[in-house]
Order: sequence, then C-alpha cells, then structure tokens
Amino acid sequence: MKKHIPNLLTCLNLFSGCIAVLMALEGNLKAVTICVLASGIFDFFDGMVARLLHVKSPIGKELDSLADMVSFGFLPGTIMFTLLQKALPDASLLPYLGFIITVFSALRLAKFNLDERQTSDFIGLNTPMNTFYVLSLPYIADKYPELIINPIFLICSALLTSYLLISEIRLFSMKFSSMDWATNKYRFIFLFLTLVLFAIGQFMALPIILLLYFILSALHFNKKNDLA
Repeated sequence: MKKHIPNLLTCLNLFSGCIAVLMALEGNLKAVTICVLASGIFDFFDGMVARLLHVKSPIGKELDSLADMVSFGFLPGTIMFTLLQKALPDASLLPYLGFIITVFSALRLAKFNLDERQTSDFIGLNTPMNTFYVLSLPYIADKYPELIINPIFLICSALLTSYLLISEIRLFSMKFSSMDWATNKYRFIFLFLTLVLFAIGQFMALPIILLLYFILSALHFNKKNDLA
C-alpha cells in the first residue's frame, strides 16, 4: 500500500492544478492561489515521501512530470493569457502568446527528465518557481495596473521566463543532503530572506525573491567552483 502514497500526492498536485486553471479563467485569484500552494506542497512532499519509504519508481517520475505540466505549465500560461486579454481587449490572437510559457515548460520538464546533471540541483529555472512568479503579476497589477497590464511588459516577461526555463543557468534546489552551514549557507540565507520578504510584501515580493534566487545561486556555485 505504501508504494501508492507518493503517487496519490502527485495526483492531488494534478487535481489542484486542474482546479487552479478553471479558477484562473474565472478570474478567482484567491482560489488560484490556494490551489497553487496546495500543488506546490503536494509536489514537494511526493518526492520526499517516495525517498523516505524507498518506493521511488519510473512511473512515479513520469506521473510527477505530467502533473507538473498542468499545475506549473498550463496554469502559468493560462494566467498570462488572462492578463494579456486585459492588456489587449481588442486583440483576438495576441493574448494566446501567454501559452508560450506552457510550451517552454513542457520543454523544460522533458529536458529535466533526461538531464543527468540535474539530480541534486537545477539547470534552468524550475517550473514551480516560474509559476509563483507569474502568479505574483495579478497581485502587483491590483496596485500598479499601469505597470503590469501592459502588453509589452507581459509579452517580454513571457519570453524571458520561457528562455530561463530552458537556459543553462545553474540554480540550487532546496534538497538538503545535510544541515551543514558551510554546504547550505546560501540555501539557508535564501529561506530566511524569502520568509522576511514574503512577510513584508506577500505575493508582491515574489519577483524580488526570484531575483534573489538567481543571485544566491550564482554565489553558491561560484563558491563550489572555488573549492573545486
């Protein structure tokens, strides 16, 4: 029975992602946020539970990617599509450019499954982090609509994040092999600053948190290269 527990968590990730997509199309941002957070929690724990129970399997890996494709691929594309609809109310086709994020998320997930270099860290922006960035845009738009509900900004943002998804930029994961400070210094700093920034700005702080993630990852891998 225990071998099915991680897959159940993965299916709950997928289920939450499906609801989030529908809520995004209805403009229910609060419901989208709850579902995305639920998907993120299920996605984090399915792999952890599989490792703890020693029930990792090929089907679990494939199922995880399929679930992520909805929760962290189709969903951010849908959010960007709805934002572009607001920015371009008279354009019938341009808002569909938001789904370029979905296309590159698929490429990212396929690349991740085959790339043996990404067993402990990431090469390219991971799809959950990208989704949380896209989710922050409607929150920022509530306060600064002239900044976010801008077709140039939104299209450039979609193109940039799509590139980052498949880029060769190295980013640390939050998998702790130990609690050693020297090894995980930048992970601990990132966690602490993320909590502080989120407490101050909540979802509006996510773009700053994403930038911080890139900076601290660069410092982390520069230190590893120096030690090598």
